Amino acid sequence: MTAFPEPFKTLLAESVGPDRAGVVLEALGAEASVSVRLNPAKLTRCPFPDATPVPWSPYGYLLRERPVFTLDPLFHAGCYYVQDTSAMFVGHVFRKVCASLGPGAVVLDLCAAPGGKTTDLAASLRERFGDRFTLLANEVMRNRFSVLCANVDTWGDSRVGAVSRDPSAFGEEPLFDAILADVPCSGEGMFRKDSKAVEDWSEETVRLCAARSRRILRDIWPTLAPGGILVYSTCTFNHFENDDTVEWIARELGAAVIPLEDEAPALRTRCGHVLLPGFVPGEGQYVAALRKDGCASDARRGDVFRLFNARRPDTEATDAPRVEVDRSTALHYLHGDAVVLPQDAPPGPVTLCFEGQPLGPGKNLGKRCNNLYPKNKRIRMDIR
Repeated sequence: MTAFPEPFKTLLAESVGPDRAGVVLEALGAEASVSVRLNPAKLTRCPFPDATPVPWSPYGYLLRERPVFTLDPLFHAGCYYVQDTSAMFVGHVFRKVCASLGPGAVVLDLCAAPGGKTTDLAASLRERFGDRFTLLANEVMRNRFSVLCANVDTWGDSRVGAVSRDPSAFGEEPLFDAILADVPCSGEGMFRKDSKAVEDWSEETVRLCAARSRRILRDIWPTLAPGGILVYSTCTFNHFENDDTVEWIARELGAAVIPLEDEAPALRTRCGHVLLPGFVPGEGQYVAALRKDGCASDARRGDVFRLFNARRPDTEATDAPRVEVDRSTALHYLHGDAVVLPQDAPPGPVTLCFEGQPLGPGKNLGKRCNNLYPKNKRIRMDIR
């Protein structure tokens, strides 16, 4: 069993209560669960047998065991995203508190990598508004930005753009109707998935993370429109980074905490909710919401994609004929191998598909098909 620092145990008990803390500590020594969230634009039924719906996500499913996602062509086609059930709770709160948003809503996912919450928001906004929304996903760390871009590209929503900026570089204009700030934190809620998070934890780290979160929020605050909504989340338990920071936002930046209804099995805190391992199948997650002081304005805003030179996914429809292939052919194609298409496949440019889902381009020469799948996306593991 993992040995946790005594100051962490003390702070955990202080933040969630001694009895709950004991349950959490025991659960942190157990195996993590695995879950997926469907892309409703591509898939409406869960492809995994005996999966259990996630109560707070219309697209989420808890799996009985972890498959090898790399060997599933539907994963590469962006039909689902592998995401912890607790992380899906942030999207649930976003859907609730942002019900007042109207068509044309402009939303910022501030600390977006690797893209789980971005794609969750994208699905929710598209279901509600069709093409009449804008979602800007930001990640300041360049190495993490490339992961965000890859996941946004695979998800394939034309109304999502990705940028890499420090929060202070967004300027002073009130551009956004809502902001999701899933801020970098001490990561207590991820201890059973990331042993390094345990090694790196200290009381000083908690204080530094709380201070960094407040700096991030102060920098981005001018870009949230008056009357706009901030959804604040962390994957940690302690009150310094959670409720204390939310109260700081309300007091120092000018906002009102939005009361959230009791959400079993989440624990209601002073300002929001926290999900605790041992009480939910997933990891630790905190979420709260605030409404910025002031009255909403109907003033027109600029195109944030153009303003910040956002990277957009390539969603242009191709005229190339679609060719359905079996699983083995699909995996070899995704691996970067030359493949042989069915005899009735037309010559020339084609789009290879698996179970009706486009995988990528090729050029059929008859006896073989030249593989045009992007090299940076290819499967590297042995697929034999």
